[in-house]
Amino acid sequence: MTPDEDPHHNPPAVVEPRPLPLVVRWLLMVFAVLCLVLAAIGVVAPGMPTTVFVLMAAWAAARSSPRLHRWLLNHRLFGPLLRNWENGRTVSRRAKWSATAAMAFCAVVIVFTAHKPWLAGVAIGSMAVVLAWLWRRPEPQQQQQGC
Repeated sequence: MTPDEDPHHNPPAVVEPRPLPLVVRWLLMVFAVLCLVLAAIGVVAPGMPTTVFVLMAAWAAARSSPRLHRWLLNHRLFGPLLRNWENGRTVSRRAKWSATAAMAFCAVVIVFTAHKPWLAGVAIGSMAVVLAWLWRRPEPQQQQQGC
C-alpha cells in the first residue's frame, strides 16, 4: 500500500515561517540599505566590490522588505545578477570577466602601492581565491528562441 492509498498516512504539514520581529526586520533593512550604499560606491571606486554587497542587500531585503527585494530584482543593473543567483547560483560570463578585469586592475594598484610585500600577497591571494570560486560557478542557460 502506497502512502497515497493509506487512509492513516498524513502528509507532512507545510510549516510557514514565523514573521521576524519588527526590530530584526528593521535591522535587516538598515543592513540592506548599507550594503546598497557600499555597492554603489563599489561601482565607481576601484578595489571596492559591488557584487557581494548587492547579494547581501538582496538577502537582507528578502527577509525584511518584499518591496525593496522586488525593486532589486527589477533593477536594470542588479536584477539580472540577482535573478541568476536566485535561480541556481549562476554567474554570467560577462560578470565573471568584469570581476576578473576589476581584480586584475586592483592587483596592479596593490603591487605598486602596498607598503609591505606580504600584505600585497595576502590581498592578491584573496582575490585569486575569489576568482577561482567565481569561475567555477555555472553560467545561466540561455533560453531558446522560438521560431
